[in-house]
Amino acid sequence: MTTFDDILEEAGKFGRCQKRIFGLLCMVSMPWAGVYVGIVFQGFTPEHWCRDPDVAALSKSCGWSPLETRRLAVPLENRSGETVRSTCQRYDVDWNATGLACDRTEVDLSKAPLASCKHGWEYDYEGRQSFVTEFDLVCADSWLVDMYQATLNVGFLVGSIATGYLADRFGRKISFLMSNVLNGIMGILVAVAPNYVSLLVFRALYGFGIKGGWVVGYVLITELVGVEYRRTVGVLYQMFFSVGIMLLPLLAYYITDWRWLQVVITVPYILFLSYYWFIPESPRWLLSQNNSAKAVEITEAIAKENGKTLSKKIETLRDDNAETSNPSFMDLVRTPRMRKHTLILSFVWFTSAVVYQGLIMRLGILGGNVYIDFLISGLVEFPAAFLILFTIERIGRRLPFATANIVAGAACFITAMLPDSLFWLKTTVACIGRLGITMSFEMVVFVNTELYPTFVRNFGVSVCSTLCDVGGIVAPFMLYRLAVIWLELPLIIFGSLSFVAGGLVLLLPETKGIPLPDTIDDIEFPERAQENIELKKQQLDNLLATSPSTDVKDPVAV
Repeated sequence: MTTFDDILEEAGKFGRCQKRIFGLLCMVSMPWAGVYVGIVFQGFTPEHWCRDPDVAALSKSCGWSPLETRRLAVPLENRSGETVRSTCQRYDVDWNATGLACDRTEVDLSKAPLASCKHGWEYDYEGRQSFVTEFDLVCADSWLVDMYQATLNVGFLVGSIATGYLADRFGRKISFLMSNVLNGIMGILVAVAPNYVSLLVFRALYGFGIKGGWVVGYVLITELVGVEYRRTVGVLYQMFFSVGIMLLPLLAYYITDWRWLQVVITVPYILFLSYYWFIPESPRWLLSQNNSAKAVEITEAIAKENGKTLSKKIETLRDDNAETSNPSFMDLVRTPRMRKHTLILSFVWFTSAVVYQGLIMRLGILGGNVYIDFLISGLVEFPAAFLILFTIERIGRRLPFATANIVAGAACFITAMLPDSLFWLKTTVACIGRLGITMSFEMVVFVNTELYPTFVRNFGVSVCSTLCDVGGIVAPFMLYRLAVIWLELPLIIFGSLSFVAGGLVLLLPETKGIPLPDTIDDIEFPERAQENIELKKQQLDNLLATSPSTDVKDPVAV
């Protein structure tokens, strides 16, 4: 019997074919960035104030600018200890009786009664139209903006589970393509939604396909390469999300209408349907479905493109991952160490999502140049992938993982405490926080896989990562509602979560140089597993000592 990994030794572990497929699938990560954090531009809330028809008519006849109109006719209020023009209240007066005129602009309205906005709002658009300005999602309705991001993450939560099942049931390729069909349809429906309720429904369905398709792409490329390349292609696959983060502000700068920006973000998903002709089904999945003939056909095509020739071992190709046990949630919590791993990893997934999304969405409420700030924050994500690849085999997993969370937490606290006058220092520290939480987000994926035994590994990652989507649902409410109380309050919460996550990661075992566990006993009794490894090594040494010319493979490496 021959395993697929054995055949890859002959066909090429990461040859021309796999590199071509890897390059194509990396493109999938880029538009996902626009979907994931596009709210910063699509949900932009500009300066606004109550619309008053009488004031508007007077402003038009007098030729006042919006700034002059706002200064004369909008009341003052105290917000976070600062006196600013009100966004949600107006003077409840008869403007014809106040004496305000083109030649008389100084009127004492300090004792005039106030009322809520009755005729909608005026916006200082700053050259950008968002769904906030189109549907008047301000003041009492401002919380509805949070729903735009929350419904997307609800779609992520349901879609990643459903698509994962479909990918195991019907195949990686067909699930990927069907996800993109849904993405294309729902993305366009989001762009043409006639009202906010339909927008949220389409947005949730959009999220259903987006994350599921991305995860299937991740699984497909890692199944097509040799074992030693899986972690590298996985980290680099995620890194292209950062490329999308950098491209988004450039697109948003030139496409100022949120509906057209949505169309541009969606178009790549329609183009990905052409992958039907360019990417194969996973031979590993075909083998798990006892479809050896098709698996052999695809493997031979891979070898041909890589310029390799296969031996007759291909005729005995079989599934090397056949599972005899059906995993259940109880497997993840029944025993002490498995329970500890599950709880800690779930919390880290939650924290990574909350802090990562929160720090990005925060750029939209700071009042600076959101395009430059967003571009800079995208640039600082790039070193994350390279720092991970550089440190995990030299230092290990646990220390860089914990350090990334602690650095992110410290950066959040420091940024919150620095005065606005130290703008560049504050921006630099915030960028370091983004780097830290990006590292954490990228590391939790493969650390999670190394802390579960084979039969429950995929299921365990799926369960823990659902907390990522729960964090995504919570993040917008935590950011936007707490920022109303104090702009820096969300950073204090983010910092606290990251510190706790960093401390908890230190309670996890180091997995550097440790073979992947096969059973729950390997997790619960690691010293016993290590003794078995040492025993195998000793047996191998004895065998080599008695038969030095025999070609024997290291059973531990195998």
